[in-house]
Formats: sequence, C-alpha cells, structure tokens
Amino acid sequence: MSGSAGQPALPAAVRDPDPDGHGRLTADHDPFGARLRDDRLTPAGRPDVRRRLPAQLAGSLFLGSLADRARPRRLVTAGYGLQCAAAAAMGVAHLPVAAILVVIAAVASLTPAFSGVTNRLIAETLTGDAYVLGRSMSNMSASAAQLLGLAGGGATVELLGPRSSLLLSAGAYLAAAVAVRLRLPDLPAPEQAVRHGSRRGFGSVLRHSWSGNTKLLAERRVRTLLLAQWLPPAFVAGAESLIVPFAGGRGMPAGSTGPLLACLPVGMLAGDLAVGRFVRPAVRERLVAALVMVIGLPLAGFALDPPWVMCAGLLLVTGTGFAYALGLQRPFLDAVPEASRGQAFGLLTAGLMTVQGAGPVVFGAVAEFTDVGVAMALAGLATVCVARCVAPWRTGRGQ
Repeated sequence: MSGSAGQPALPAAVRDPDPDGHGRLTADHDPFGARLRDDRLTPAGRPDVRRRLPAQLAGSLFLGSLADRARPRRLVTAGYGLQCAAAAAMGVAHLPVAAILVVIAAVASLTPAFSGVTNRLIAETLTGDAYVLGRSMSNMSASAAQLLGLAGGGATVELLGPRSSLLLSAGAYLAAAVAVRLRLPDLPAPEQAVRHGSRRGFGSVLRHSWSGNTKLLAERRVRTLLLAQWLPPAFVAGAESLIVPFAGGRGMPAGSTGPLLACLPVGMLAGDLAVGRFVRPAVRERLVAALVMVIGLPLAGFALDPPWVMCAGLLLVTGTGFAYALGLQRPFLDAVPEASRGQAFGLLTAGLMTVQGAGPVVFGAVAEFTDVGVAMALAGLATVCVARCVAPWRTGRGQ
C-alpha cells in the first residue's frame, strides 16, 4: 500500500485544447496520494498536485473522521476500488475537462481518510521504536515504488497511449483492491466508533471531522508538531521548484537538472537509512532541530552561484536532513488522542500537501523580485528559522 503512508494512487488525466479547438487526452502517471517523494517532498509546482490541494484539504476538514470510524479493510478496499473506477472512467469515456477535474477532486477529497486509516493501522500494529522504523520503511518503499511507477507509466503512455494506460492503471487498482480484501485481516472499527454506531450518518461524519480537527489544532503541542512537519518540506519545495530556472540561468550543462533534482530524494533515502539504523531513539529526538538546520543551511549556498558539482552536493546534504522527521514520529503519535489518530494523520497529510503547493508559489514570486539563487537561499534561511520552533515539544513548553 502507498499513500501518506499507504493510500491508493491515481493517474491524473486531463484534456488540453488543441490549437484547432479539439481536445487531446494527456496523462501523467504520478501517484495520487498525499505522500509524494517520501511524504515530505512533493515535486513542486506541478499542476496535477495543485489541482488536488483544495479537495484534499476539504476532505481532511470534513471527512477525516472516517479514518477512525470505519473498518480498515473496507475503507482501504473502497479507496482502491474508487480509484479503479475513476481511472477506468477517464480511460473509456471522452470526458470534458470539467468532468475530469470533478473526478480527480472527488477521489482527492477521500485521500486523507485513506491515508489516515493506513497510518492508524501501522500505529496500532507496531509499538515503540518499531513504529518509527516501520513508518520510515513504509515511506521509503512507497517512494521507490512511485519512482518505478512514474518511469513505467511514462513508457506505457509512449507505447500504448494515454487511454490504454489509464485502463491498465485501473486494472492495477482493481488488483490492489482484491489483494487488500483477501490479505488484510478484517479488523474491527475503533471501540469509540462502535459505541457511537447509531450516529454514523453523513452528518455525523461531517460534525466529528470538523470538531476533531478543531480539537487537534487547539492543542499547542499537536500544533507545534504539525508545523514542524509541514514547514521545512514547504520551504524546500519552494527551492526545488527553482532548480530548473537556476540551472538554465547559470548556463549549466544540458541534462544537468535531472541529476540535481534526483539529489534530494537520494539524500533523503541515505539520511533515513543512516539515522534510522545507527542513531538511538532518544538521540533522534534530540537531533531534530540540528537536522532541520542541515536541511536549510546548504540551500543558503545557492546565493553564491556555486558550480554544478557543488549544487549537487548541497542538494544531497539538504536531503539527508529530512531524517529529522524520524525524531518527530513517536512524539506526534503520543501527542494525539488515541481515538483521533487516523484523523490526525489525515490532517498531517492534507496540510503537508497544501503547504508544499504554496511553497513554489511564494518563492517563485520572491525570485521574480530578487534572483533565483537568492530566493533559494531565502527558502533555506526560512527552514533554519523553523529549527528554533521545533524545540518546545521536547522541553514541555509546547504543551
């Protein structure tokens, strides 16, 4: 399973007008989950990501409590089934642009619930440090699967065309739904959901989702931990969106932007492996602020117009700093009420996607008035400023 920590994925398909006024169907096979690039780094500024942000945020605000009210196997299976139907509809029917966007938004609105229930299952299954390492492994394996899917999806579109590729994707979602239905135990809904079973109407879901998010955000400790997981990826997404114009404006070799963009996820993988394998849990938590600074400080070097090799090194080091999230996994789980764990994870996912979509917009505007390298450096300095804000949760001042 994949998603913020396991939700299904959907290839986005859109119609673009041809110069002659007809529509042509194009498709990009990116995972339709809240976790893109290891749940912490979204390919910045992508239109398919921006289209889904309002729907995901709305889904978290008004449907997030489903993650704590439904039987996990039913919800995850329904998620894959819904995405199978959406992919099949876009592959078979000649839908107008508006209809395609409605389909994408409808599935996106349920993504926080799919993500939340999967993360809740991980939290209930694994305990202690096994939970932290399990979530890290889930993130890394899903990232690898997504990269393979993107590469395979592109080749499939080239060979079969977008419509056939969408139908192939629909078949994959159907297979995933069947696998979950047959392999995942039919675990019961949380006890609190069972006790309130008589109030499971849609209106009750809306009320519980809104009130649950309000309670979560009212807790200063939860709010601090959410911001600590939202802001660094948002700032780095803003810097990442400027890599291509930075390389082009500095006359770097043709084809150099691809390796530069790859340095971030490679660094993230290396950082997670090193910190997860060799650093004790208590030390990971103490290193959170330092690792956040490791994310931001290398980006400040882009103000000096470094050569290509140094740019690659700076981005690689920036990626390793994302291991800071390992030190926040357990405190976040402990900070949220057990009855709202699924909704809390859904809120984390939706908020992460939202701020990552805003990052490229903000720092793109900064680059318009300053310089691309300066804007990237400012994104790094903003990340460094976050390091000072992530300390209170350890000392108790974040309570």
